[in-house]
Amino acid sequence: MIATLSGSARSILTGERSALNLLQTLSATASTSHRYATLVQHTKVKILDTRKTLPALRVAQKYAVRVGGCDNHRIGLFDAFLIKENHIAACGGIAASVQRARTLNSALPVEVEVQSMSELDEAIAARADIVMLDNFDLNQTRLAVAHAAGRVKLEASGSIDDERLVAIAETGVDYISIGALTKHCRALDLSLLFD
Repeated sequence: MIATLSGSARSILTGERSALNLLQTLSATASTSHRYATLVQHTKVKILDTRKTLPALRVAQKYAVRVGGCDNHRIGLFDAFLIKENHIAACGGIAASVQRARTLNSALPVEVEVQSMSELDEAIAARADIVMLDNFDLNQTRLAVAHAAGRVKLEASGSIDDERLVAIAETGVDYISIGALTKHCRALDLSLLFD
């Protein structure tokens, strides 16, 4: 039993499906987060969600992620810079992108998504706070961790399932971001019964 309600039958039945849908979704998000957190509890890595959430449910889903034992990446575009390949192209390079972000708001952390070791070097030289290793395979991730040597926080991202999760966590990255925490959850089967 999750909750006990009291009130008019009409009111309860009117809100039944919406309430159950919300509880099922948030319970699934928390359960999925707990499963991932448990798989890597022997490492120092933090599992992060993404902004890939259901419309109008971002805050609730991000709360469910925390309840499940994982952490939030960003709530929105306002709490950190995440510089991706389109931003890099628009600004003329990684260094220019990081400098532009720092000019806009020096108080916010700056994260840069990279696709290669040479881009990792550029992001480190530009003094990014975090570097996201986008779709790096296991060997590339190990090399990146050794190469960065603690000079920058590293985040692994891209197509990370249960099988790859533990191996990537054991490379020594600081964070692993997983969109599936909020977008591929299997809803729990909940029901409402009258006494």
